[in-house]
Amino acid sequence: MFGRRSTSHPQPQAAPQPQAPAAARSAEVDQRLSDIKVGIFNDLIDSVDPTELGKLEPAQVREEISDIVAEIISMRNLVLSAGEQQVVIADICNDVLGLGPLEPLIARDDIADIMVNGAERVYIETEGRIELTDIKFRDNAQLMNICQRIVSAVGRRVDESSPICDARLADGSRVNVIVPPLAIDGPTLTIRKFRREKLTLEKLVEYGSVSPQAAKVLQVAAACRCNILISGGTGSGKTTLLNCLTRYIERTERIVTCEDAAELQLQQPHVVRLETRPPNLEGVGQVTMRDLVRNCLRMRPERIIVGEVRGPEAFDLLQAMNTGHDGSMGTIHANTPRDALSRVENMVAMGGYNLPAKAVRDQIASAINVIVQASRLRDGTRKITHVTEVVGMEGEVITLQDLVVYEIQGEDAHGRILGRHRSTGIRPAFWDRARYFGLERELAEGLGDGHA
Repeated sequence: MFGRRSTSHPQPQAAPQPQAPAAARSAEVDQRLSDIKVGIFNDLIDSVDPTELGKLEPAQVREEISDIVAEIISMRNLVLSAGEQQVVIADICNDVLGLGPLEPLIARDDIADIMVNGAERVYIETEGRIELTDIKFRDNAQLMNICQRIVSAVGRRVDESSPICDARLADGSRVNVIVPPLAIDGPTLTIRKFRREKLTLEKLVEYGSVSPQAAKVLQVAAACRCNILISGGTGSGKTTLLNCLTRYIERTERIVTCEDAAELQLQQPHVVRLETRPPNLEGVGQVTMRDLVRNCLRMRPERIIVGEVRGPEAFDLLQAMNTGHDGSMGTIHANTPRDALSRVENMVAMGGYNLPAKAVRDQIASAINVIVQASRLRDGTRKITHVTEVVGMEGEVITLQDLVVYEIQGEDAHGRILGRHRSTGIRPAFWDRARYFGLERELAEGLGDGHA
């Protein structure tokens, strides 16, 4: 079935294991299984024709590999218990088809990030805390093979000539790979895991990331086609929040998404997903985010969603927001709403436009309606700290007003921060827009200002 090659190999008898103290026995067993897996893996590569792998379904490939591994174990007369044999078979299948030692971590939904710093150190982030695991790779070669398998699945490559790569897993998890010579201690792999359970604003309310009233304000802003910019630092939950807000887009609207690595999971039926492309081996063929944003303007979008605004495409997005594409959204790295606007201004300058500062700020003030600030607090929790509205211009300064703010009130005995979301009671400038969509009552309830 697999185009097996000859499996005639020496059949050494496994040496009897010496008795060891209980404390050392586990390490000896792990080392013995590791050595056995290396030998079996090498025999497996010699025994199968890799070109046949693509002709079978993944489940069939796993079943066939399991049969071949069991046959190799029998031929070599290896002494393994039934449990050890299953562990060896599962690990080798994961090496060939999956992410090797990382497979158990990928299956866990409580892990937000997986950080592999070379073959010997694998860290995870869970509940906002980073901790070292006991998972290790055989060597850097095994880690490099897994990195190459991940990026090749989305048509990209990583090697000495192209040592940095952004990619994604099949479930949408974001992946970054950087390898030697840039990564001194071996290949470094970072995975921002995509949760199988789709988060919603209701879930964020349950987790305390946002109050029910603030969630209602965000829901109205998304539904009544406000242009929204989500600001925050690394790991603050910007993309998660963007996914949550897109749930309130009408199912009849045509949406075009532009991302470096496609990870947004929109539920609407009419979505066109675009993804950037790096240059090929000859250094040509690159498609940048700016190319995508410019092109999507010709695709008759009703909403444009940019996964992350980080360069001169900011100017094209502002142009789109100002020319009839209401309800567009994007994320940006910034620490405060005011910093987010400064970053947009700087990104416009990166495009080489020789425009007066006031003209750029006028564009920003008329394009962006709401800035949502997400933050990762020192205790590891993620909070929406500001819902801020862009009101207009006063002279050469963009005017902002906070609609909802998060106030820190202290911390409990376990070091967890205590606080509350407070509505400022200010009537937003997009009130008439909410009324046009019949959502002014919901907006009033969210702001708690008594307006009807």
